[in-house]
Amino acid sequence: MASESIKKILEAEAAANKKTAEARQSCEDRINNASGSAASAVQKKLGEAAAESEKERNDYQAKLVSYTENAEKECARKLNEISAAAEKNMSKATDMIIEKYF
Repeated sequence: MASESIKKILEAEAAANKKTAEARQSCEDRINNASGSAASAVQKKLGEAAAESEKERNDYQAKLVSYTENAEKECARKLNEISAAAEKNMSKATDMIIEKYF
């Protein structure tokens, strides 16, 4: 009877050890799967962020080109106005000098 009890205790311990090992393995598998899923999700989000960043960069680059063209056109227009005014003033100054001395 004692040997039967010892046998049952040993069987119970073995079963408990087996269940503990299975539970530990199951937990490790779940953790590894969760880590893989998390890494995949992070990579996906990083890819989405990079794509969005590239889109924003391209949009701002297009705006910069447009603003630059407009600024250059405005500068050229003002330069022409100033040049025309300077030419007009130069003509007047030349005429005044000629009248005064000749």
